[in-house]
Amino acid sequence: MLNRVVSMPAKGAPESLARAARKGVHTGLVEIDRVSIVFGKGRQAHKAVEETSIRVEPGEFVCILGPSGCGKSTLLNTVAGYVRPDRGEVRVDGELITKPGPDRGMVFQQYSLFPWKTVKENVAFGPKIAGKDAGPVANTFLDMVGLSRFANRYPAELSGGMQQRVGIARALANYPRVLLMDEPFGALDAQTRVMMQENLLKIWNDFATTVLFVTHDIDEAIFLADRVLIMSASPGRIIADLAVELPRPRLPEATAEPAFAELKRQCIAHIRSESLKAFEQQNR
Repeated sequence: MLNRVVSMPAKGAPESLARAARKGVHTGLVEIDRVSIVFGKGRQAHKAVEETSIRVEPGEFVCILGPSGCGKSTLLNTVAGYVRPDRGEVRVDGELITKPGPDRGMVFQQYSLFPWKTVKENVAFGPKIAGKDAGPVANTFLDMVGLSRFANRYPAELSGGMQQRVGIARALANYPRVLLMDEPFGALDAQTRVMMQENLLKIWNDFATTVLFVTHDIDEAIFLADRVLIMSASPGRIIADLAVELPRPRLPEATAEPAFAELKRQCIAHIRSESLKAFEQQNR
């Protein structure tokens, strides 16, 4: 049975609303059940994640916050299938995850595009490997991210924000049940980052896929998510699960709402406490 660590939601926020699956979405249920991950062996062993359980409902947008080195990306990689847990298991729609698959799209912080392929060829790569008619699929998703005019350009000719939009289109081109995002906007300037956040929410609303999003940015997590999960200092585990009841669609003005400020206060308190623990661990 999945264990949940639940902190108090914002005042007046019914917890059941944040826990419900998105209306009309029936795939993309993510279950992380008592997962522990250890790197190395013997005296060099390092426990990155400890006895962690998370349930993400179909179509839900969940952000993970935590101090540096707490295992956020490692946990995301177990859902992607890049890392096998030492204990526990990860399932998507009841299927045990043992390796990467097209049902889970991944967007990284680094611009992981093929530099020798055009924008359209990058987006078409997954569908082409799967034996699909890749051209129309690529056109559909380039239009979705607003880059149809740049289909025949190469990645080096695009800005950082545009490259990440190509990365999102490529991840979605396989029609994944779950979109995994590991600090995808971390290297962007503040203005581009805000634009990308709004663009991502529009795509999520249109595409209706489950999103699991790792970030260090508290404002970003609250602005994007249905729920914000906070991880402890290493070894990482979920210590708070905060429902975000801000109405959608969300506009930048939402950051001035009292409910936003209250959630931010809670997140800062948790993150500061855990960051101090992480700092102490590093200085032992």
